[in-house]
Amino acid sequence: MDQYTLNLLVVGASFALYIGIAIWARAGTTAEFYAAGRGVHPVMNGMATAADWMSAASFISLAGIVAFAGYPASAYLMGWTGGYVLLALLLAPYLRKFGKFTVPEFIGDRFYSSGARLVAVICLIIASTTYVIGQMTGAGVAFSRFLEVSNETGLYIGAAIVFMYAVLGGMKGITYTQVAQYVVLIVAYTIPAIFISLQLTGNPLPPLGLFSDYTPTGEPLLSRLNEVVQELGFTSYTGQDGSPLAVMNMVLFTLSLMIGTAGLPHVIIRFFTVPRVADARWSAGWALVFIALLYLTCPAVGAMARLNIVDTIYPNGVSAEPIAYDERPDWIRNWEVTGLINYEDKNGDGRIEYYNEANPAFAEAAAARGWEGNELTVNNDILVLANPEIAQLPGWVIALIAAGGLAAALSTAAGLLLAISSAVSHDLIKASINPNISEKGELLAARISMAVAIAVATWLGLNPPGFAAQTVALAFGIAAATIFPALMMGIFSTRINNSGAVAGMLTGLIFTVVYIFLHKGWFFIPGTNQFEDTLTGSLLGIQSTAIGAVGAILNFIVAFIVARSTSPTPEHIKELVESVRVPRGAGAATAH
Repeated sequence: MDQYTLNLLVVGASFALYIGIAIWARAGTTAEFYAAGRGVHPVMNGMATAADWMSAASFISLAGIVAFAGYPASAYLMGWTGGYVLLALLLAPYLRKFGKFTVPEFIGDRFYSSGARLVAVICLIIASTTYVIGQMTGAGVAFSRFLEVSNETGLYIGAAIVFMYAVLGGMKGITYTQVAQYVVLIVAYTIPAIFISLQLTGNPLPPLGLFSDYTPTGEPLLSRLNEVVQELGFTSYTGQDGSPLAVMNMVLFTLSLMIGTAGLPHVIIRFFTVPRVADARWSAGWALVFIALLYLTCPAVGAMARLNIVDTIYPNGVSAEPIAYDERPDWIRNWEVTGLINYEDKNGDGRIEYYNEANPAFAEAAAARGWEGNELTVNNDILVLANPEIAQLPGWVIALIAAGGLAAALSTAAGLLLAISSAVSHDLIKASINPNISEKGELLAARISMAVAIAVATWLGLNPPGFAAQTVALAFGIAAATIFPALMMGIFSTRINNSGAVAGMLTGLIFTVVYIFLHKGWFFIPGTNQFEDTLTGSLLGIQSTAIGAVGAILNFIVAFIVARSTSPTPEHIKELVESVRVPRGAGAATAH
């Protein structure tokens, strides 16, 4: 059986499973559409949460970032997993005890303000929409490579599948579909990693293989990797920049990822689906376990993929001649078709010179070898998807990777789209536009909102604006600077009133968005759809990816200053906050 047919069968079987689950778990009420009827077991919810969180960025991109960035990329692993610790300890049980369906609903009720609820809706939609573009784009990449269709066709297929199980099932359908998607993606991620770890180190456990000896030379794998990348002018794989500015940025970036994770609405709403308050805490714990299975494997996948690439280009060692372009392996040929690998013969010798041309210290050595610039460009996003081909694994493993990549992209896309549609139907239509809408009418509005959100996400995936296509810093920055502080102050401080909450969120939102656009140099050109790099700048050298933590600090400061300068929080709201925090009755579900 050829590879294309095998890919089609495995991916088709996974899609049939998702649609079958959607039909079985079709939502019949708003409670089932928004919160799966609050009947999801914490282990199942933890698995669904893991699938919801482990997006195309985690499955497809993260190992590539780790492979090419090395030690600094560990901030992603620490920040994203640390966010779940914050969720488990500080947010999940209290939000579940409050008993609402959406994040903006909690903020609106806690701060007794429709304005606060509206600001929360705006923040949610901006963050979720920015994030979902990457998921739809990731689905298009996976489709284009493995099913041999265009990116556009892949996006349409992915949107149709999400439409089937998200519009029909809402949170109920999405939850059980995500359980299946987690199983698919974790199997798809770990099996190739096990094969590759065995090939390179003889150890079947990738996290341990990372610290084992590299079989061909007998030296530690990481030592071997450091040696070959440095010989090609790259920085040490395990090295770090110890300058104060670099350390500050890494700390702020890690913190931004942590509180951004804890503030992302599509993750938070998962904890509204369990029967009891205690189950919300258990769900977060199980989610951390299931996420750890991938995140402990990720550094090994990245390091081994980087070493495999170097060994492919320099089969006789980096001091010898690289391979001829005409003799390149099939995996390079396959990925060249997608445009994610590019080769340019700059010195006309017909060989693939792969090195760090940006390193001035290596320029003399490169010139001595007749090299006139790096000739191979490899997109970070292909490494996990290409790993089975690089390591020459069986065809069924390649098909499994295709199914896993699509599962990762579609599971997170569905969660984000549900957060958007719930905000529109429940927090705008039900709360403001038509408060007297019937449950049947609200359920219809939720399904229509979901369909519209899918259509918009598909269009943005086809025509991504520059700022969204280039970074997810905007999504994490907004969640970190607006939603997380509002939730924390709403739960743990009776002093913060509606004015303080609104002022804090607006400050965090405006500061973060403006800073990212200034730092990246994105300015809209009137009369076009283009953003042009006209100016770059930074505050104290802080990177745009790390600014969410600063926005959060400003949110807290402004909220407390405004709250102290305006009318105090009403007594009934103070009593509400206290009732959410006290243990009494914590084992019983709070009615909506």
